[in-house]
Amino acid sequence: MSERSHLEFEKPIVELEKKISDMKDFSVGENLELSSEIASLEKKLEKLRQGIYSSLTRWQKVQISRHPRRPYSLDYINLMATDFIELHGDRYFSDDSAMVGGFAKIDDQPVMVVGQQKGRDTKDKLFRNFGMMHPEGYRRALRLFYMADKFNLPIVIFIDTPGAYPGIGAEERGQAEAIARNIREMFTLKVPIVIVIIGEGASGGALGIGIGDVVMMLEYSWYSVISPEGCAAILWRDAAKAPEAAEALKVTSSDLMDLGVVDKVIEEPATGAHNNHEIMAQRVKEEILNSIRSLKEKPLDQLLSDRLAKYRKMGDFEE
Repeated sequence: MSERSHLEFEKPIVELEKKISDMKDFSVGENLELSSEIASLEKKLEKLRQGIYSSLTRWQKVQISRHPRRPYSLDYINLMATDFIELHGDRYFSDDSAMVGGFAKIDDQPVMVVGQQKGRDTKDKLFRNFGMMHPEGYRRALRLFYMADKFNLPIVIFIDTPGAYPGIGAEERGQAEAIARNIREMFTLKVPIVIVIIGEGASGGALGIGIGDVVMMLEYSWYSVISPEGCAAILWRDAAKAPEAAEALKVTSSDLMDLGVVDKVIEEPATGAHNNHEIMAQRVKEEILNSIRSLKEKPLDQLLSDRLAKYRKMGDFEE
């Protein structure tokens, strides 16, 4: 784990990893037998990892979802799909680099895949607008949804956004209308829709491509009407109270499962998806294919009625 890419609560892990690495280098350089000492430290490291990751707070899980080395939509597409052909433009205004989408194959299953894409370095982050879509991104996604519907292709969606872009230009071009239209139209699509929240699922930015038959979350992802920082800024006028807001909002995958908002939580490797992209992609791939197979067995009328019922029942409560 790089010194520059770890979270604050991971610091003890990083320090012990460095100690083990230094001891291995010293053993080789000085031709000393330190295998038992190294093995002892590695056992200690594994126990430390398990201890830290088994008692994470909601805010710490939010931080993991934003880890700079966490796999993004294109990483999953490249690792689990073949024959990806990206399609650009919304046919109204322009392209939106915060969104990726196009035809692909997952094993032998042709799909239309759509996802929000963040950037790695500064240049890429600016190019991708930090994964925050403009109206043209949502309209481009809808164009691809219509195309999938026309060619009877299941739709696979990866959600990972801090929110829809809130700039003046986006509002002038109809940000709210674009999101609302997508929500309405996704209920009418006559093909299976499988959604995976791979990182951040914030507000309308997520909901704009978030209506599906099966909605899954990665273990260390979050999903909420507002980010913890945004909530804290409104309630306490202090974004530093984001940890308290995360607890109150119940944003984690286990919370959303308990509330019936998502259908499945996909377990991550012991220390998060950012430490093993390949294993995480394989797990996501298996769950997507299983969901598509199950959904294809449903008659069309039942598929559409179940989709509508799924969202109508959210928010039900008993006094």
